[in-house]
Amino acid sequence: MYREPYHFNLERYIDPERFARIREFALTQDTPVLIVDLEVIKAKFLELQASIPHLQIYYAVKANSLNEVISLLHGLGSNFDVASPHELKQLQRLGIAPERMSFGNTIKKAQDIRYFYEQGVRLFVTDSEYDLQNIAHNAPGSKVYFRLLTEGTGADWPLSRKFGAHPDVIYNLILQASELNLDPWGVSFHVGSQQRDIGQWDDAISRCKYLFDAVLEEGIELKMINLGGGYPANYVDPAFSINEYSAEILRFLSEDFGEHIPALVMEPGRSLVADAGVIVSEVVNIASKAKNNLYKWVYLDVGKFGGLIETIDESIKYPIYFEREGMADEIILAGPTCDSMDILYEYNKYLMPDTAKPGDRVFIFTTGAYTQSYSSVNFNGFPPLKAVILPPH
Repeated sequence: MYREPYHFNLERYIDPERFARIREFALTQDTPVLIVDLEVIKAKFLELQASIPHLQIYYAVKANSLNEVISLLHGLGSNFDVASPHELKQLQRLGIAPERMSFGNTIKKAQDIRYFYEQGVRLFVTDSEYDLQNIAHNAPGSKVYFRLLTEGTGADWPLSRKFGAHPDVIYNLILQASELNLDPWGVSFHVGSQQRDIGQWDDAISRCKYLFDAVLEEGIELKMINLGGGYPANYVDPAFSINEYSAEILRFLSEDFGEHIPALVMEPGRSLVADAGVIVSEVVNIASKAKNNLYKWVYLDVGKFGGLIETIDESIKYPIYFEREGMADEIILAGPTCDSMDILYEYNKYLMPDTAKPGDRVFIFTTGAYTQSYSSVNFNGFPPLKAVILPPH
């Protein structure tokens, strides 16, 4: 089997000066640990904000719920997409006003709707008749927006089927909302997380236009489109820039709505925080399963249950850097737990220098989103992934 020297294009994923700071700081930490750079999140937020005029950003708290991240975004003027009473209470502890929150989960108990309303939240999403009636009963007079079903084609992490409804269902929900003395404010959709096909927004926006026109004939004027999430982070597979996404989406909006583009809302998570995070892990073991097996198994001290759940079906491909030099071995990567599901990459082969040894540190980039917030509580006794903030310059 022909092999080449191990090479990793570090500069594609991280500024070398920033990496040097992370590497030095990591020496003070036990592994596994997620190191988050708030300066990157600030830059991403300002870039997104500037790319679409008058955009209202509602950060998806579930992506990374560290207090420091939320406080930073609060100070920058962000609103917040909240999914549960627990997230609401966290935002309240951080001094965030209810006017800057939406209850963005279509799956919610009546008592939770009532609690949000009692706390002052007046913006709710829905995609079903039962949920709409619960909102009307427990949050009277509130603004409501309606989530359209999308297919999620082209997304690394699709969100189809579970959320949203077809336009005919949404049309009837909008009419009912008006009859229930709610304020039908707009329409939302989500084209899938890490969406590489910008054209998916074109299709979704055209469905919004259809609904805007259809309900206007019934005397209901919608005022807002929620573009959801889907903007990319810098994983192994390339994607367009934030500005390229926004330019195309604005073109789609202009084609459908002309000069009368509605208010625009977005609920970014991954695109704001993923690139800000680096997981520092350790090689626990390197093993061969058979004498003539082509691929070594490499076990890290972080796996699916410790924060890398998005490697299910090898959907999200994190850039992974081994610091040693040597010839490149193709490897199978797995986590530390006693579960055969805890294999990160078996079919997409990663490269490791043949000089690597157990005890070496490994850097997993673009891990600021959906890692710590996804890690298990106590599987095999392992604690949730520790997260720390990179000290400022």
